[in-house]
Amino acid sequence: MTYIAEANRYEAMDYRRCGNSGLKLSAFSLGLWHNFGYANSFENARNLLRTAFDHGITHFDLANNYGPPYGSAETNFGRLLDLDFQPYRDELIISTKAGYDMWEGPYGNWGSKKYLTASLDQSLKRMKLDYVDIFYHHRPDPETPLEETISALDLMVRQGKALYIGISNYRPAEAAEAFKILKYLGTPCLIHQPKYSMFERWVEDGLLDLLEQEGVGCIPFSPLAQGLLTDKYLQGIPSDSRVATSGKFLNESHITPEKIEKLTKLNVLANQRGQKLAHMALSWLLKDQRVTSVLIGSSKPEQIVDSIMALQNTEFCEEEIGIIDHILT
Repeated sequence: MTYIAEANRYEAMDYRRCGNSGLKLSAFSLGLWHNFGYANSFENARNLLRTAFDHGITHFDLANNYGPPYGSAETNFGRLLDLDFQPYRDELIISTKAGYDMWEGPYGNWGSKKYLTASLDQSLKRMKLDYVDIFYHHRPDPETPLEETISALDLMVRQGKALYIGISNYRPAEAAEAFKILKYLGTPCLIHQPKYSMFERWVEDGLLDLLEQEGVGCIPFSPLAQGLLTDKYLQGIPSDSRVATSGKFLNESHITPEKIEKLTKLNVLANQRGQKLAHMALSWLLKDQRVTSVLIGSSKPEQIVDSIMALQNTEFCEEEIGIIDHILT
């Protein structure tokens, strides 16, 4: 059956300007890190993308090595573009990244111009695209000169393979230097993608201020700390949870009595606000206007719909902020 997007898809979603650019992003973006590779159900992936777009999510975030296996999320996404989303291509923001291991040998990792150029070419072929909207360097390279990495990003824009460029996992000093080089080259950085949640707040130590000063957007990933910032683990570890079934990025060692105590207190406050804990954790990020969009993952369509409910209450009074800060310290 031919997919026809919901006619009112833009009505309930908020759209925020990305830094000083002309681009707006949906308040929530869908990450394809998990659940979109060959190891996963293609029809479920299709339903996830349809549900996201039908609810106003216009930004789909990928990387070269998303799967498993590596590259398969992009290949499946390319198939879904053909099947469902070609008529809507100009309504979509499609991003991909390179910086982690992708293929064997010295040219399949980190931040050389050789790697970044080859990786984006491969990504475009897998997704059957002429260009991506955003191309990120996924992490700083401690050995390659930053000038080489950043000039490669500039080159991608000049070649028409990317409209905008971004960086991810860069600390404030590294980001500041990258922005300086990009300004000199004439291709300003659009966006920074850091790991940021109630349990991971390093971006507050200078990065958010830097992004505001430089006019760069911010899109946090892992906003729920891999599912920890939900009510899922308050009564133990469910058999179908990520901890029980995978344990790679979130395992039992993370579910400490101290964490459970904090989660319990946060859950009480969330309930007082008329929210689930997960909703409050997402709202807490979106309360800051320097945050352009929050990157969510999902294994079920209903989880996407549920996450969007966080937009119903993104206001926090000073007392609530104080309570949260006290719980988390």
